Amino acid sequence: MATAAFVAATLLPAQSEAVFVGLLAARIADPVALFLVASLANAAGSILNWWLGLLIARHGVERLPRRIRPDPAQFARAQALFTRFGWPSLLFAWVPIVGDPLTFVAGTLRFPLLPFALLVLIGKAARYGALWAGWATVG
Repeated sequence: MATAAFVAATLLPAQSEAVFVGLLAARIADPVALFLVASLANAAGSILNWWLGLLIARHGVERLPRRIRPDPAQFARAQALFTRFGWPSLLFAWVPIVGDPLTFVAGTLRFPLLPFALLVLIGKAARYGALWAGWATVG
């Protein structure tokens, strides 16, 4: 679960929701442990994005390997979102397509790490909590 959640939060294309719900359905792990691992690992992946953004702010995009450079269109959308809505937008870092670039943008704008991590963790935990609640009602 940790690997799926971490990678899903990076700029690499991946999803962790199916792994989370699949493990809940298989009943092979404690749901609370799954929730905590998924939330924390997903937030840690976003912190990696923030750190990469901070590196860009300090050294420029050319320092990143080509395979992990942000898509210019997604990056522009994330910049516009963060500029328009500020720190509350980090609560939506879990949203597909714009969430990962948004966390990267926060790093490029040198948003402080501690509030960044708390806001992102709240949003990511809420998403996994909603998945867990949805599964519990049908599972």
